[in-house]
Amino acid sequence: MSKTYQVVGIGNAVVDVIARAEDAFLDQMGIQKGIMQLVERARGETLYAAMTERTQTPGGSVANTLAGLGNLGLRTGFIGRVHDDALGRFYADAMKNGGTDFVNAPIAGGELPTSRSMIFVSPDGERSMNTYLGISAELGPEDVSEDVASQAEIVFLEGYLFDKDKGKDAFIRTARTCRAAGGKAGIAISDPFCVERHRADFLDLIENEMDYVIGNEAEIMSLYQNNDLEADLAAVAAICPLVVCTRSGDGVSIIHKGERVNIPVEKVVPVDATGAGDQFAAGFLYGLATGRDTETCGRMGCVAAAEVISHIGPRPEADLQQMFKTAGLV
Repeated sequence: MSKTYQVVGIGNAVVDVIARAEDAFLDQMGIQKGIMQLVERARGETLYAAMTERTQTPGGSVANTLAGLGNLGLRTGFIGRVHDDALGRFYADAMKNGGTDFVNAPIAGGELPTSRSMIFVSPDGERSMNTYLGISAELGPEDVSEDVASQAEIVFLEGYLFDKDKGKDAFIRTARTCRAAGGKAGIAISDPFCVERHRADFLDLIENEMDYVIGNEAEIMSLYQNNDLEADLAAVAAICPLVVCTRSGDGVSIIHKGERVNIPVEKVVPVDATGAGDQFAAGFLYGLATGRDTETCGRMGCVAAAEVISHIGPRPEADLQQMFKTAGLV
């Protein structure tokens, strides 16, 4: 009997508010270019007010991945927390309209507001993210329905949530419930700074609770601090059966049970790099969920990433299934 969900994600439910900005504006506002910075509520409100011609989309790394999987027709669910405010209701409705079950209802009462990230896109396509974490960072094990986790063939965890103990507890509950019911659990490392704060716990999670791990070069290298990508890849592969490392223009390296595949990519100048890693994960997980071999999974990830960097916004606009057909992958 097939399970209710092919992929369930757990992560931050963040409304992305996107605007174009010149480098001079970033300097004037004291925004560090090209990285994600956490901001307090007051700073978030200042930046929001400074944005012109905003585009508002439901974001959050894993939620973007689920939107890509929805585009590909998979059955998906999302575990996250939003407040019962205008942005929270927008978020929950947008996820449902995109074909993903938003399994936790918006929370009423005196809690923190819905999380939002003010993203400024420079003329060169770089994104500078200023994230007010709000209510989503309070996600804990009580938000994880065992019915949902046990009904997932694959669960996908977002490293950003690992900063709080209750986030770690939510991850472990989700992973163990899914795996006990015969599913696979994995994580997107998300953020090298988060790894630096919790390195031992991260490695323990990967070794003992995860079936796969996805990260870029900086994220993989943050796990061991060897300053040697090859040594770090080998070290992660020794504790986790499936390791996926995206390397920007240098392609993708995947090690599955000791077998390595390197996948080249065509270099393109991004219109907006937002969501490249999230959509790579969508393509890769689609391959994994539909029983494709490792190389095909990686190539699907590259097609999905190339689509999303060709336009503004973190979610696919073209038909990915059609793009896979054109590339000879399905």
